Amino acid sequence: MSDTPVEEMSFEQAMAELEQVVGQLERGEVPLEQSIALYERGAALKARCEKKLKEAEEKVAQITLDADGQPAGLKAAEGL
Repeated sequence: MSDTPVEEMSFEQAMAELEQVVGQLERGEVPLEQSIALYERGAALKARCEKKLKEAEEKVAQITLDADGQPAGLKAAEGL
């Protein structure tokens, strides 16, 4: 596990560590207490990935296209 706080991780960092956590849990080679800590870390990593994906989706939704289908700028996203 990384010492980096989950809140400071990029999407790629969080996803990579989440894959490691899942692998360790699937192998079942860790003691119960460590499994619980890994599960909690995995839940936090999953939430971070979901947050970063939502942020990216919102940015993409704000891109406007001109008549030729080329990006023309940004528009305010509704509900933000």
